[in-house]
Amino acid sequence: MKPLEVVTFGEAMAMFIANEVGELRDVDHYTRGLAGAEVNVAIGLARLGFKSGWVSKVGKDPFGEYIIKKLIEEKVNIDQVLIDNTYPTGFQIKSKVLSGDPSVHYFRKGSAASHLNVTDFDSSYFESAKLLHLTGIPLAISNETREFSRHAFTFMKDLGRSVSFDPNLRPNLWKTEAEMIAVTNEFAAQADLFLPGLNEAKILTSYDNPRDIALFYLDKGVNCVVVKLGEQGAFYKTKAEEGVVPPLPVETVIDTVGAGDGFAVGVISGLLEDLPLREAVIRGNAIGAIAVQASGDHEGYPNKVQLNEFIQLKLKGVH
Repeated sequence: MKPLEVVTFGEAMAMFIANEVGELRDVDHYTRGLAGAEVNVAIGLARLGFKSGWVSKVGKDPFGEYIIKKLIEEKVNIDQVLIDNTYPTGFQIKSKVLSGDPSVHYFRKGSAASHLNVTDFDSSYFESAKLLHLTGIPLAISNETREFSRHAFTFMKDLGRSVSFDPNLRPNLWKTEAEMIAVTNEFAAQADLFLPGLNEAKILTSYDNPRDIALFYLDKGVNCVVVKLGEQGAFYKTKAEEGVVPPLPVETVIDTVGAGDGFAVGVISGLLEDLPLREAVIRGNAIGAIAVQASGDHEGYPNKVQLNEFIQLKLKGVH
């Protein structure tokens, strides 16, 4: 197979977005889409021209077929997407809002993806990639996916490959908050690049200040910490440099879901291109800003030309 630049894994779901504003119980019509933090990142990178691969299981059902079809269209490598004859593909429904955070309801318990396990791991596939992107969601959905995550993480680190980790905390998927904090921090401490949101980091470290949060993880051995500050931009820190990158302003926020994954796409893509860290974080802010202006998890993600034009336009406005 052709080498990959980034490999990621996790659960994708069919998503049904309400066509009307209001309580989901009152909505009659929905538009189908694709959801999942890791597929968002794989799609975002593919749109920028990177070779990305996504590993998972889907059910032998129309939702699974849809996910595969969509990823082929987005030019994401799916050579290690396995078809499960026993368990179904998960799905979710999402409300339509005029601004802010929509309501999301998941139907994923016992899904095919939650049965991804170490015996499904293909070492040659992962070995072909320069970087592994991991989120905290597979750590939470089942013991099997957690062990797959641990195996993949260790495998890539042993090869000397880079690992980026976005905690993507989903408290409702964990048995207890204490377990969520302990397991997430176990993985975070081994990452090369850690990408928490400020509120997530407060839960994980009990610190409020982005610099204190970054130092908490740098002291554990993380190379680079970038804390997403929402409307305040992002804070980045390594042992050699630190700074705050202001947000790129947008006029209308339509849907915030997927903005954090878009931010990860920007930072990862910048570092893969050997951009200075600050420029990579600017790129992260840019894709996050573009993402919130479109409905759906990744629908607004740009190609390379669109991204560069947006950054140039917004930086002129900032200065």
